[in-house]
Amino acid sequence: MGVSGSAGSGTVGCMGTNGERSGGGGGARRGAVAALGGEVGDAYREELGPAERSALLSWTGFTGTFAAVRGLTYGIRSGKLPIGNVSAGGTHLHHYLWGIAALGGVGAVAVHGSDRSRRHPVIALGYGLGLALIIDEFAVLLDLEDVYWAKEGRLSVDIAIGIIAAGGMAFAGLPILQRLARNRGREWKALGLRGAKH
Repeated sequence: MGVSGSAGSGTVGCMGTNGERSGGGGGARRGAVAALGGEVGDAYREELGPAERSALLSWTGFTGTFAAVRGLTYGIRSGKLPIGNVSAGGTHLHHYLWGIAALGGVGAVAVHGSDRSRRHPVIALGYGLGLALIIDEFAVLLDLEDVYWAKEGRLSVDIAIGIIAAGGMAFAGLPILQRLARNRGREWKALGLRGAKH
């Protein structure tokens, strides 16, 4: 930490890693954020297996998409955004259509793609994104009416929040579940060996 500027200027600066000064410590903060990002990336690759990474990406895609779409639709409805609904020939195209298309693409890769393609991060994110677009309009699909902002539309929100909460709980409890699975595996193996001896 050092003080830069003339006496009495009150400007505080930080020395960066390359010796350059940056006002207000912005460079040091950016460096700390970059270091944290690298650490998170390392932990993501080293601590999570392929299935766990896919599940986390799907959950993240679902949560982010649901929040973004709710914000976007609210902004359109309230007139706070300079864009409108997507229509074709005067017919409003609901976003569950894009969700169905996304899940169709993910399904095509799952059925016809190589193992490497199926495990690609874009596929996991696409699954979460597509599912969120469909779940967000679940009440519309259920009633076959545009009840998105009506009382009946609350069902979509409840389901999405349930999925987000269940996913978060699963990730929080994953180490416990893995340990229980390992212990059960050892017990079953021991029982199998014991049974084979008799």
